[in-house]
Formats: sequence, C-alpha cells, structure tokens
Amino acid sequence: MSRAKFITRGKRLRYSVPMLVGAVGMAAIGTTAGLVGAGTASASSEPTFEIAYEGPLSGGNAALGLLQKYAVEVAIDQANAGTTFGTLPFRLRYNEADDQGSGTQSPTAAAALVNNPKVVAVVGPAFSGATLAAEPTFFSHHMATVSPSATNPTIATQGWSNFFRVVPDDSVQGPADGEYIAKALKVTKVFTVDDASAYGAGLAQAVDSTLTSDGVSVTHQTAPGTTQCSAGTGDVSEYPSLASTVVSSGAQLVFYAGYYCDLALFAKQLKAAGYTGKIMSDDGSTDPHYVIDAGASVADGTLLSCPCDISASGKAATFAKEFQKLAGFPIGTYSAEAYDATNTIIDVMKSIPSIASMSVTKIRPLIVAGLHKVSWVGLTKTIKFQKDGNVVGSAIDIYQVESGKIVLLGLVPDLVKAAS
Repeated sequence: MSRAKFITRGKRLRYSVPMLVGAVGMAAIGTTAGLVGAGTASASSEPTFEIAYEGPLSGGNAALGLLQKYAVEVAIDQANAGTTFGTLPFRLRYNEADDQGSGTQSPTAAAALVNNPKVVAVVGPAFSGATLAAEPTFFSHHMATVSPSATNPTIATQGWSNFFRVVPDDSVQGPADGEYIAKALKVTKVFTVDDASAYGAGLAQAVDSTLTSDGVSVTHQTAPGTTQCSAGTGDVSEYPSLASTVVSSGAQLVFYAGYYCDLALFAKQLKAAGYTGKIMSDDGSTDPHYVIDAGASVADGTLLSCPCDISASGKAATFAKEFQKLAGFPIGTYSAEAYDATNTIIDVMKSIPSIASMSVTKIRPLIVAGLHKVSWVGLTKTIKFQKDGNVVGSAIDIYQVESGKIVLLGLVPDLVKAAS
C-alpha cells in the first residue's frame, strides 16, 4: 500500500498521540442531521445532499466513533468551502446514526439512513459486527458504504457490491501480527483472547494460524465483550479468573483481539494477578482511552497493531488542525481514514454528470458504480478498490504505549527485518 509521505519510511519514526480531552455530547440511536455546510445552502439554488456516518457515538467504545465522526464533518466543511474540490454543483450536509458498534442496533440505524430522502452515501459502519448486520439493508437500497475500520474478511465475501473499506482486512492484519510476534519478538508461548465479536474472533483466528505455522505454542480462549463496555454478553467478573489462567499458562505474551474498553479491564486484572509478560492488541485498542481507562502504569509497554495512520504532521497537519478545532480533541485511530473515505465519496459525486438535477434514488447507485472505478489520493494512501470492495494495498504498523503515550515503532516487515 502506498503510504502518504507524512510518515517517513526507512526510519523508526516515533510520535505521540495526545490524550482525548474535553466533554463530548453523545448522540442517541438513530440519525441526526448536522448543520455542516448549511449556512449558505438556503441562499443558493444548489441542491443539498447528505453524507452520513454510522458508528458508535455512545457506549463504552464511543471514543473510536467520535474520532471518525468529526473527520467526516471536517471533510464536508472543506468541500463546501471549495478547499478540496473547488466549486461543487451541490451543497453537503452531515448526518449520523449511532449504532453503538452493535450488530443488534445497526440494522435500525441503517434503516433510518436509507429511508432518509437526503442521504446519498455512508461513511461506515465502523465495527465489523455492525457492518455485517447492517449491510443487507444498505445493499437493498443501493447505498454505498465506505468503512474506515471494519476489517472482518467475510464482509467482502457476501456479494454486497455497495460495500467498500479503506483499510486492509484481518486476513492481512492477523498474519502480520503473528509474524511480528514470532519473528520480531521471538516469543515461543502465546495466550490469545478474543471478545466474541465478528471482528475479534476473525482476527484471533488469523493470528493463531500464523503463530502455529511459525512453531509458536498457542492457547486460545474467548471472553465475550462485557455489557459494561459494549453490547457484549460478558461481565467484568470474568477477567480475574482469565488473568489467573493466563499466568498459570506461562505465556510470554497475551494477544487480545477486541476493543480498548475491555482490554483495559482485562489488562488491570492481568497486572493484579502478577502477569509479567507482554500484552498486545489490535486497532480496536489503538486509542488513547485505553491508556486512560487502564492507567499508564498498566498500559505502558502494551503493543498495538493497526492498518491505520495517526500522524498529525506533514500532509495531515491541516486536517489535524481543523479536526482539533471542531472536535475539541486531537485526531486518533481511523480519523484520517474516515476523512479519506468521505473525500473519496465526494470525488465520485462531483464526477456524476447533471447530479444537481437528479433524485437521491438515482444518485445512490451511481455513487456505488463510481467507487468501483475511483482513484483518490488521500492522506493515508491512494484509495482504489478491488472488485469485492477491499482496498488495494496493505500496510500494518506497530505502536507501543510508552510513558502514557502511544508511539509508532514502524511497519511489521521493517521491524521483523531489524530483529533478524
């Protein structure tokens, strides 16, 4: 995957991700039309279309959704101002649907969006389980969905021609994680845990397979995500016994496939149980709230993998500044990807002839068709899609929590090569 040049490759570049600060109001389940770009729309003859975001905007994993939501809004703001695409023959408004990252709630959120006569496309859904549950609704209404973060491989195998994602799936990330553990860290005994979500279970399976192939001893257990954190069925009471099991196993590394809220609960119990090995997790945990929830003394040393870029410098500097101004906190995991997903949709929209005179029902399938042909040079990469909606290219970065901050260690191949 061709990365944007605001990360210098060939070096072990390190930067920190500031903690999210400030109070943010949480949206209720359903949709809320935003006021982005609406200031001049009423005084213009141009039609107004809405691009929506679907993801967790409340609940235990809301921080991941908010990092994407405001990125979508920034992209819409800039498009309306003529910054990104010049003068457009339409205005854009932001809309949103809160699914709490839940496969149970996402169909309701999706129904609200497809039945909205102004929404032409969706950035999201953010989580894999929510995507699998919502996509039949979007597909039946010819609504394009471009996810910044849903990585379960099976999503792209269902025949949903309207589905796209701007990040590599778990069939890329899982093997990369396993390779890093086996060949860069050189551990021989690993305990893997998944949170029973479509995302976590799929990723853990890919990691386990790679580790086993590399001769690493693997013990695996499922610990359902808790009701305290998400729409899971588990409870925090499961973590003390699980932590004791990990310690008894003699594992040198624990790999947790899931999200930051539950990882924080689990990591604290591992610490209390006397576990001294390494902890590693995935993009669902690559969030400053993991450090906040677990505490720096517990989180420090945790390794995190992500097919994402969270730099606020170079090419991303202007975006990061606009994001901070709007959201009140810094960019983070999948902010840049959500920004790229939004701009990719807008790039397709501006290329549709006579779009200003079309109905939304006609525009939706044209956006789907355009996304299958698009080539948009974004912040994170050049966005081009394969026939199944998967993005072209792959790159997995490894991060580590150091002194309470998440810092970049580098790309997996580079780290493996350095350790050989």
